[in-house]
Amino acid sequence: MSEENKEIQEINVGDTITGTVVKIEDKQVLVDIGYKTEGILPISELSSLHVETPGDVVKEGDTLTLQVKKVEDDEVIVSKKAVDAEKAWKELQQKYENNEIFETEVKEVVKGGLVVDVGLRGFIPASLVETYYVEDFSDYKGKTLAVKIADLNPEQNRIILSHRAVVEAELDQKKKELFESLEAGQVLEGTVQRITDFGAFVDIGGVDGLVHISQLSHEHVQKASDVVSEGDKINVEVLSVDRDNERISLSHKNTLPGPWTNIGDRIKVGDTLDGTVKRLVNFGAFVEVLPGVEGLVHISQIANRHIGTPQEVLEVGQSVKVKVLDVNEDEERISLSIKELEQEQEEKEYKQYEKDDEQTGFHLGDLIGDKLDKYKK
Repeated sequence: MSEENKEIQEINVGDTITGTVVKIEDKQVLVDIGYKTEGILPISELSSLHVETPGDVVKEGDTLTLQVKKVEDDEVIVSKKAVDAEKAWKELQQKYENNEIFETEVKEVVKGGLVVDVGLRGFIPASLVETYYVEDFSDYKGKTLAVKIADLNPEQNRIILSHRAVVEAELDQKKKELFESLEAGQVLEGTVQRITDFGAFVDIGGVDGLVHISQLSHEHVQKASDVVSEGDKINVEVLSVDRDNERISLSHKNTLPGPWTNIGDRIKVGDTLDGTVKRLVNFGAFVEVLPGVEGLVHISQIANRHIGTPQEVLEVGQSVKVKVLDVNEDEERISLSIKELEQEQEEKEYKQYEKDDEQTGFHLGDLIGDKLDKYKK
């Protein structure tokens, strides 16, 4: 037996050895393992992932830890994949037990999900990639994703990973922090997520709050979709935060100029306005002259005669013309009068009557004068 064969006999299947890459061929790598015969590292034993060419994984001069797979005649077959796999399983088991988050690179996009490199061939099912539906995963190849291990089974060589679980955990933490920081009175920018019959849900940075339909506008809102659309960016004020039930009440109305803002620029003393009777009380009638702006017609200003109650003259929903007597923006009060318009109308009619009467008198005088002339003749 030659000295070379003696040395080879000292290598046993299953041994872990160290070698240096000396040559890279199309389908295998030759490794100096410290013996006269170089070890053969087939392309199939380079990685648990698909390898196009050995040069994609190793280069000449690399020092590798290898496992002896086969010793036959003058050949020593070694595996890098086996050593990497053993080490990877141990590390993955530890990560799984600790619920650890770690990063991995997407190597392939396959039907049903993504193949990643975790020292072994790991798989992220399509349903565990994102929190939303992804139609095309082609952009994910070469991307690095943070993942958690969803299932680990060495016997079945199964490694299921989840990026979605990491995203959901981040969202939950962000949601918790946001709930802690929210206070009534805060004004935030949000995005309209959903519209319902009773209002709109607005995302204010990871959590949704409800803007009730009554809080969408200063004016009466029939449908939320009349005011906002999904995707709209709007400002909202926090009305209340229920941390136990994770509910947030918001108002868009409170961030908008109120109906009384700059009312003095829009309504002035002496103006004649169209209005609608909204409420009748013992001391008068409240008339809406602009959306959300009501003025009081005192009972003494309702009619150009004495009345006992406003109901004698007015009814809710009735359209009326009113004259502005006073505007107080600070106190949000407007004094109105129906009587003054009636008086003005009567005066106008009376003046017209006098004018007509004067014209009629002039003609009569002429007529009488003509007759007197006849008698003189």
